[in-house]
Amino acid sequence: MPVIELQRSNPVRAGVVLVVIVVIAVYFGFTKHIPFKHGFRLKAEFATAVNIHPKSPVRIAGVSVGQVSSIQRTGNTGLVTMEIESRGLPIHSDATVKIRPRLFLEGNWFVELQPGSPSAQTVSSGYTIPIAQTADPVQLDQLLDALNTDTRANLQTFLINYGEALTRKPEAAENAEQAPEVHGLNAAEALNKIYARGPASLRGGAIDAQAITGTEPHDLSKLIASIGKVTSALNVHEQDLSELFPNFNTFFTALASQAAGLKTLVAELPANLSNVDAGLAGLDATFPPTKAFAHEILPGIRNTNRTVAATLPWIEQVQASLGPEELGGVAKGLAASVPSLARLESEQTPLYKQTEAFNECMTKVIYPAGNTKLQDGSSTTGVEDYKEFWYSLVGLDSIGQGFTGNGPSVRFLVGNSGQTLRSQPTSVVGTNLKGAQLLARSPLPPLGTRPAFPAEEPAYEPLVPCDTQALPNFNGPLSQGPADGSGQG
Repeated sequence: MPVIELQRSNPVRAGVVLVVIVVIAVYFGFTKHIPFKHGFRLKAEFATAVNIHPKSPVRIAGVSVGQVSSIQRTGNTGLVTMEIESRGLPIHSDATVKIRPRLFLEGNWFVELQPGSPSAQTVSSGYTIPIAQTADPVQLDQLLDALNTDTRANLQTFLINYGEALTRKPEAAENAEQAPEVHGLNAAEALNKIYARGPASLRGGAIDAQAITGTEPHDLSKLIASIGKVTSALNVHEQDLSELFPNFNTFFTALASQAAGLKTLVAELPANLSNVDAGLAGLDATFPPTKAFAHEILPGIRNTNRTVAATLPWIEQVQASLGPEELGGVAKGLAASVPSLARLESEQTPLYKQTEAFNECMTKVIYPAGNTKLQDGSSTTGVEDYKEFWYSLVGLDSIGQGFTGNGPSVRFLVGNSGQTLRSQPTSVVGTNLKGAQLLARSPLPPLGTRPAFPAEEPAYEPLVPCDTQALPNFNGPLSQGPADGSGQG
């Protein structure tokens, strides 16, 4: 039986592999970086880089976006190389870097990076920021070297005297010369009062600075050129200038002689200036809408001449149309007819009331009655009452065909057999048949009487509004009567 011998691994080789694995793991754990590969690399030239060292953080607005990878000397400058993470990109050609001290508990220094303006060109990896765009921190020893013993002594004296000037209380005479709001205040307290007026003065300064730039391109350059022309002209007239200053001296001498009046005037100036300031503030508030109105009205002003030229013929025609022969005469006629029209309108009111009552009657009584469908047994037409009225007119027209030229007579065919029908005594208003009974003959026996004659004539109330009267029940119990025509319903 063959024997198989297993080859054992070399312990040295296994130890080397284990060491390599540990080294790689430790490298990745501390550097968190893939060897032989780097991210975005940015370089910067500094006058001195002694305060910075590798692995110092690079920050944008206080947020770490990378770290310093190396520092080397190139001539009289220090070249700092930084590894920038993707969240710190992009970086533009006008970017700036500064070496700044970290917080007290952090210690050491860091690089503050300003990535530049978006309008500038974006740089690629390996770009070097020139020394003109970098800054080093000022060291205490540099400051002390700039101040020698005499300078430091003078500075101490200045600070002491300045502190005394700020904290010294004013005397009564000095208080009298000051504004009431700073009476009894030292210089430091009075200076604090300035900040209350600071916003208004800064706003005025900003307005002045904006006004100096002008409203159109090259306004400032034109101003400087004009000042140059004025100074050149003054340079030509040196004799006049030499006489100007003595005259100034005379003027100020005369002005100094009126010191008491000027003092009173200056004392009144603050109150007047506050009023002027309030007036100017109100005037300033009107400038924006006035400026906008002026810009908006310019196109209309430019077209004014053409508009007037086009309007003149129309005005002439309107003026002619308003003459006595045209609208002027019509206006006189209308003025004469207005009283009559007013009387006519007032007289129409009763007619309108009667028309309204008639319309109400038509809407609530006549129209509903005409639209009623009468039930007539086997003879029911199924159409509205007003249509049956027109059907009856057609029947009467057929009867009228038997008329002759001998007069308005109608010939009827009357039979003498069949059933005799007799009605109840009639009650037709306004005729001589009231109380009489009507007779008729029918070849066929009647089935009934429709409608049944009422026992008495319905009440006639002409003063009761029509629209308030109730409609009769056309198809109710009274619509049917006895067959012999004598029924009363």
